[in-house]
Amino acid sequence: MDRFGFSANNVTYQALGEHPHFRYFDFHPAPKASDGSTGPETHGLIPVWGFGTVVVSSHPKIQEGERVYGYFAPTRYLLLQVAPADVNKYSFYVPRPHLPPDRRPYNQVLRCATDSQYSPDPLAEDLTMLYRPLFWTSYWCEDWLHSSGYRGGVSNVLISSASSKTAFCLAYLIGKRIKRGEISANTEIIGLTSKRNVAFTKKLALYHEVYDYESFTAAPSFQGGQEKRWLYVDVAGSGDLNKRITAHFSSPYTGRIAACVALGMTNLSPSSEAGTSMNWSVNAFDTAATNDSNEVTSSFWPRMEQFFMVEWLDVRRHQIPIVEIFERQNRAWKELMQDCTGWVELERVNGPAAVKKAYEKLSKEGLGPDKGLIWSLWDKESTSPKILSRL
Repeated sequence: MDRFGFSANNVTYQALGEHPHFRYFDFHPAPKASDGSTGPETHGLIPVWGFGTVVVSSHPKIQEGERVYGYFAPTRYLLLQVAPADVNKYSFYVPRPHLPPDRRPYNQVLRCATDSQYSPDPLAEDLTMLYRPLFWTSYWCEDWLHSSGYRGGVSNVLISSASSKTAFCLAYLIGKRIKRGEISANTEIIGLTSKRNVAFTKKLALYHEVYDYESFTAAPSFQGGQEKRWLYVDVAGSGDLNKRITAHFSSPYTGRIAACVALGMTNLSPSSEAGTSMNWSVNAFDTAATNDSNEVTSSFWPRMEQFFMVEWLDVRRHQIPIVEIFERQNRAWKELMQDCTGWVELERVNGPAAVKKAYEKLSKEGLGPDKGLIWSLWDKESTSPKILSRL
């Protein structure tokens, strides 16, 4: 394992590691210590997206020295089982029969030599680790929303945790949809974030308006306009914030929430127990149901729809030829790589002690939105594990 990205997405993996629907700790079980102090019964290993180099292979079609990208463990060396018959020129797969079939994208290891989205440039690799997992969540969520005509058309899209990468990638994609004329040019994207992150979020220039959590209800956009139809995308996963938004839109004079989508839980901390106890319902992605804006839990508030990327992608694989899916993704990724370079500052950390210190700081202080974390357990002078005798 050469290096990997770390973001709020990984914090979510940790918080939901034991959740029965997600089971993120089941992808790479924690290794057992000889003295019994650690093991999968007592510890969880946070999955990460990163790049590695094959140093030993027992599969005839996988060569030593290959560059690969995938859903790996934060380690120096990683031993992976390969499904013998599931190897092709583009990727190979790790068999995990204990997990649901729709988790297959997480089991895929991409072979960089044939990956159309890969660039060997170190900056491109860093941006890939940082954005690829988050961007595809945002991309397919926007695709899902557009497939229902944005619930019959909305005048405003409200996104919480607007400074997070998942949120602002979604805003970016909706903005591109507006520029292409595929949804109304009058649609406004409004972001909510903490006071300390307002300036950063505005600087991105991906939202029409940005407000802080404490004062947003007093903003002109939230006053009057009973004819407005809002789409609320909850990336924060904050129950308190959602109660305030519900209370604000409980009046018939503030517009109507046409749909609510749960896209993330950036509000969770690594030590949060809320993730394990969180209720989660599988989304059947019934287009008729999602188009029916009359299905509500109250007069002004629709039910919260859960979005999980791999579940929607599984639906789209049966609706769109796989070649077209790849073409769409390649086009979107190329555009992102041209547009995203100035959004955040990359912060690289090398070596076990430094990574541990950085993780502890993140756990206590949270993750600033203007930083993109690239970590490696290799010391700077030995970032590429070429010495096979170390195995």
